[in-house]
Amino acid sequence: MANASVATLSDADSDIGKRVISKLHRKIVWYCFFLFMINYLDRVNVGFAALTMNQDLGLSAKVYGLGAGIFFLGYIAFEIPSNMILHKVGPRIWIARIMVTWGIVGCAMAAIEGPWSFYALRFLLGLAEAGFAPGILLYLTYWFPKKERGKAVAGFMLATVLSSVVGAPLSGYLLSSTHGWFNLSGWQWMFIIEGLPAIIMGIVTFFYLVDRPEQGKWLKDDERSWLTSVLAAERQQSAAHSEHEFGAIFRDKRMWILTLVYMFNAVAIYGVVLWLPQIVKSLGGLNNFQTGLVSALPFLCAAVGLVLVARSSDRTGERKMHTACAGLFGGVFLAASALVPSPVVGLILICIAAMGLWATLGVFWTLPTQFLTGAAAAGGIAMINGFAQIGGFIGPYLVGWIRETTQSFSLALLALAISPIIGFFLCMSLKIKNDRAAD
Repeated sequence: MANASVATLSDADSDIGKRVISKLHRKIVWYCFFLFMINYLDRVNVGFAALTMNQDLGLSAKVYGLGAGIFFLGYIAFEIPSNMILHKVGPRIWIARIMVTWGIVGCAMAAIEGPWSFYALRFLLGLAEAGFAPGILLYLTYWFPKKERGKAVAGFMLATVLSSVVGAPLSGYLLSSTHGWFNLSGWQWMFIIEGLPAIIMGIVTFFYLVDRPEQGKWLKDDERSWLTSVLAAERQQSAAHSEHEFGAIFRDKRMWILTLVYMFNAVAIYGVVLWLPQIVKSLGGLNNFQTGLVSALPFLCAAVGLVLVARSSDRTGERKMHTACAGLFGGVFLAASALVPSPVVGLILICIAAMGLWATLGVFWTLPTQFLTGAAAAGGIAMINGFAQIGGFIGPYLVGWIRETTQSFSLALLALAISPIIGFFLCMSLKIKNDRAAD
């Protein structure tokens, strides 16, 4: 049986293997990519709303930072339960439910009237979105062999940057062009218009997604047979050294190290994302639409870093060093952006930093699945993504607190830069096998 398993895996680069992987990218990765673009836009569009909403409602920098970050407390609260439900009822039903729920709450953000309604709706939005990203990450493990997961995850995670590339100018445009429609502000229309696609695509998802390869009618019989046999062989090979018990994930030191690595990276990412429009606006002389265009530049650079590092990692089979060094690269250049006197040079350095910070996202999620399968993988991915979102709370709040106290974005960026550098040392301390070594 062992020889048959190895033989099956050795066919991964054959014509049928390439054909199946190509279909999986077209049918699954790019669809999930589009869904995640909608998800990420609804999560971070509050950064653009703040350009006018804060003044309209009298929200201070500290209040905005707390409200932007409180989303992640709701996210944490329901992350693990959501992924465990998805593992039981199936991705199709549960992901569709998540999308419709967050779309409704996203539209309701237009009803914010002050600090407490801002806090409440951001918390509810986090609760509604909980389980989407880790659910898709788990879903990809149902379909992609280990060797191909880096590119698959990177393709999915690319949505976090391209969402901002598209969403930044769109949000800036909506702020300006819709202001005054039916006596609503531009930021209110922005929330409504950008929340509706989640509801629509949630309904589409219910009919489009297929839970498992065995149900994939768009695969030919020989393609389905090849894919299911490869995945079954990998599960068999992993059985001897993988954790299957859900409770085991909380006793594994590697899980907590991975959680901290992802958390420290999230501090920097969300601290930058949710304040970037205001940082760009502070350069002076830009209207809301122009602010959106300039704000898209770091995310174009992030997309390049994400793809290049994922391809390098898949080609070599090395995961840990790629993840760690990408975070270190991002932290160093983010610190440099805070230290230069020129705002324009600082923005260029933020663009370079974004290449490293986002590059970690594609490779990182290949690490826990090196030693987790089944229910443990479902709970483990949710555990890491859930607990690590505390970084999403800390980052925006930290920037708001420093900004209000010192009136300086530079000191805030310097504080954010420390986090991924700490993440580098934590990641390097991990004892974990590479894909190629595991094979």
